[in-house]
Amino acid sequence: MKRCLLLLVFESLFFLSLFAQSHTNSAIYGKRRKDAKAATPVAQAVKGLDLVDFLPPATATYIEYEIGQGAMPYTAKRYLTPYALSRTETTYELWYETLVWAKAHGYSFASEGQAGSEGKRGKAPTEENKLQPVTNISWYDAIVWCNALSEKSALEPCYKYKNTVLKDSRDSAFCDLAVCDWNSSGYRLPTEAEWEYAARKSGNKMQDGSLASGESVSVSQDEVAWTSSNAKSTMDVATAKANGSGLFDMSGNVLEFCWDWFADYGQGAKERRSCGPKFGSERVSRGGSWSDYTPVYGAGDRYSYDPNEAYNYMGFRIAVSR
Repeated sequence: MKRCLLLLVFESLFFLSLFAQSHTNSAIYGKRRKDAKAATPVAQAVKGLDLVDFLPPATATYIEYEIGQGAMPYTAKRYLTPYALSRTETTYELWYETLVWAKAHGYSFASEGQAGSEGKRGKAPTEENKLQPVTNISWYDAIVWCNALSEKSALEPCYKYKNTVLKDSRDSAFCDLAVCDWNSSGYRLPTEAEWEYAARKSGNKMQDGSLASGESVSVSQDEVAWTSSNAKSTMDVATAKANGSGLFDMSGNVLEFCWDWFADYGQGAKERRSCGPKFGSERVSRGGSWSDYTPVYGAGDRYSYDPNEAYNYMGFRIAVSR
């Protein structure tokens, strides 16, 4: 009898430990998405078009900082004029709504995207996946979509080739040669310098570029970044903590496109926007992702890809000039 009782106690403890471990693993790997959303109320309201302004100090006409500090073996001065950046990565809900409008107004896309890392290509969003970041789109798709969102919003599109608004992401030659009208009122990709400033700014200070965006002495990287160490797929936007500027997922979740062609940093000039070389072969991406293919996610770290490439760990967020 005593032996049976001991066996029963042992089995009970064993199954309790399994349950506890399962509970811990589900929290670590981001499977408890409903709990994560409940802990971050902003995720319930954010559709993907909520902008945070970045303005110069009251006594200056531009923002000045050192790009690459703490992350790169070389750094350079950067000067930014006023701009705003989306609080979250572009959600599939916003992407799809704009995509449908765009296709009815003369726009064409090489890829129609999907909801997060596990969604189906070009399918309508559901309640379950509408706040997933859009993925499996190329850099070309992203800039053409920005033009569509601008036109849909009655704003002036930014991306043009020979004064003609880009409307076809399949025309890679025109997209490569396109220019960005920085004075346009429409939506666009951030420059690399704009992206890093927003990722590292925390109140009146700049965090070290080697840290995840929002990481600090009191905030761990796992609290602000969905990476391969704590997620097995994309997460709904804004389910991790915001960084010091109120932006979500600047590190982790999905890798984010920037405007610039990739090159070593050169010194920026105060009289013109710092946005990389005029020509190149790969475009800059920033922030890392949930995937093992992007293990580096410091706020000052860089990636580069052919603008034709599209993966289920790549997305973007939008910017506007102010």
